Order: sequence, then C-alpha cells, then structure tokens
Amino acid sequence: HRSFYRVVNNVGPHGLPLAMRADWNDCINLSCFSDTPGESFQTYTNPKFAAEGGYSKRAESMFVATLFSYTAPKYIDLCKHIGKDDEAAAAQAELDKMNKAIKEFGWDGDWFLRAYDDFGKKMGSKECEEGKIFIEPQGFGILGDVGKEEGFDKKILDAVDEQLGCKYGLCLNAPAFTKYYIEYGEISTYPAGYKENGSVFCHNNAWMIAAAAHAGQGDRAFDWYSRIAPAFVEEISDIHRTEPYVYGQMIAGTGASRIGEGKNSWLTGTAAWNFVAISQYILGIQPEFDGLRVDPSIPSAWDGFKASRKFRGDIYEIEVKNPNHVCKGVVKLVVDGAEVAGNIIPVAGDGATHKVEVTLG
Repeated sequence: HRSFYRVVNNVGPHGLPLAMRADWNDCINLSCFSDTPGESFQTYTNPKFAAEGGYSKRAESMFVATLFSYTAPKYIDLCKHIGKDDEAAAAQAELDKMNKAIKEFGWDGDWFLRAYDDFGKKMGSKECEEGKIFIEPQGFGILGDVGKEEGFDKKILDAVDEQLGCKYGLCLNAPAFTKYYIEYGEISTYPAGYKENGSVFCHNNAWMIAAAAHAGQGDRAFDWYSRIAPAFVEEISDIHRTEPYVYGQMIAGTGASRIGEGKNSWLTGTAAWNFVAISQYILGIQPEFDGLRVDPSIPSAWDGFKASRKFRGDIYEIEVKNPNHVCKGVVKLVVDGAEVAGNIIPVAGDGATHKVEVTLG
C-alpha cells in the first residue's frame, strides 16, 4: 500500500512518476546537473533543487510508469483476494489514470519514451539527437498490456529488434551518447557501447524476453534468450572472455571497440530474471492464487516439452504437446485424466504427484 501510493502521490507535469534521484538505471541522473569532475552522480544533487526537496519536480520516469502498469494489477488482485474490495477499486482508478498518462504523454509512435528531463524535454524519443530509444520502459509496458488494443506491443517488439538488437543481445539505448549531457548525468559519460551507454545490459534483456513471450512471440523470445544465455555463447568464449557458466552485467554493444566482450561477470540480477523469463513466460508455468497457470510461449519448431513443478507441497509432472507447431495458445488441459476448463491447474493440496497434459493449438 505504502509503495503503491508513494508512486501515485509523486507525479510530475504529465502525470507520470517523478524520476527523483534515479530509477532502476542509477546512471540516469535527472536532478544532478553536475559540472564538476569527481562529483558522485549518485549522491550529488544540484543546489537549485534544494527548495524542491532535493530533486526535480519536473523530471519524470517512464520506466517507473510502465513498471507501475505491470505491478499495480498484482496489487489489485491481492486486495481482492483478501477482501479489500474498496482498496482494489481505488487502486484500479489510479492504474487507469496512469495508463492514460502513459498512452497520452509516454508513447513516441513506435516505442515508449524513457523520461522527461528537468527542462520538460523528451528523453528516448525520435526527436532526440542521440539516445532515441531505450530498452527499460518497453518490456514492462508490454507486460502491463498498456496500449495492447492499439498494437503497441508488436510495434515495440519490432522497434527493439531493429534498433537495439545485435548478435550479442539487445542494447540498452541507441544511438549511444557521444558527448556529455548535463541534464542526463552519468549515462552520457561512458564510451559508446559500454555500461549504461549502449551496451547489451543483460539484466533488462530478460524483461524483453518475458515481454515477447507474453505477446505470443515465442520464436523471438527464445532467440533473444539464446543470444545472452551462457550455454549458448560458449562457442564465442574467445570474444566473450568471461566465465562460460555465468551471466555478466553487460556485453559490449554496437559502437563499442570490442563488441561482444563480456564485462562484470556475476555482478547482475540477470540470472534470477532470466529464470523467471524462461520458466514463467517461455515455458509459461506461473503461480496464481488459485493454482498453477500453464500458458507457454515457445518456439514454433518445438514439439513440446516436459517440466516438473513443485507447488504448495504437491508435484505436478507437466507435459506440453505442440502438434500444430504454434508459439502460444492452450486448447486443452487434462489433470489426472480429467479435462479442466481454461489453463489453470487447481491446487490439489494432497502432497501427491499429479500428471498434467497440455495441448497447444
């Protein structure tokens, strides 16, 4: 509740969440405005913001907005599940308001903006000289179904593939910055293709993998997954140059002098997020309040797969069959020989092993 309304009660001129000191990307520092070498972008705030509480009341984060669109429905479902219907309705009204602001002020025609800076100018827009598109807001906007009716998801996936994709993964932004932007901060101090300035930042690749699967593009999701997964890059270890069994924080991206070279191994949330992407979105086995949802989004070439899932003390042996070689779409669910409507396996609660057969079509 407190974190939900922390976002709701701190929005800027467009009704989008304030960027404050930084969002997930701690190198986008919209309240810093540092012109002194050696100052910490993470801790320094320009005195001009002192009267505003230490950060800009104009700079807004589209990443926080789309992350809100992804997490708010889960909060609303939780409220309903525990009988707080009034709070669920109030939260739904705030989510509707945020999604309206995202579509009205956060959409750039083919992808979501990254931010509005302190001058009220767009960051991550076709209007920008550099840094026209950023990866961070795109995945959660798709996962939150913002603009799905208008086809936002397909436009974003195509734009990300075309403008951020390279053989080593998806780059964080493009074109990379080639000069210092005082209104953006640390991100524009790195060489092109490295770290937050245009590298393949592995952590947020997982969000796009999950988003592609959510949108039903299983072929694309697995392609993106295989570009950065350690098991798939061992053949280029002479280029990658990091341990062949672990993710790195980043891989040098388009424009870098050593494109494809891995950096900062272990220092990343990629492994955990990619486990979610592969297990809950590509294989599509997702925990719900009332059971296990099975909603795979796999490569069309797959005949299917088998998975074992322990859930609330029971074990579910799941076999997915894909006779028509589609990416997504459950047409039949059978649990212990009995057909179940929909695609949610009910909780058995008996501590036993249960056989689950799923057919796509």
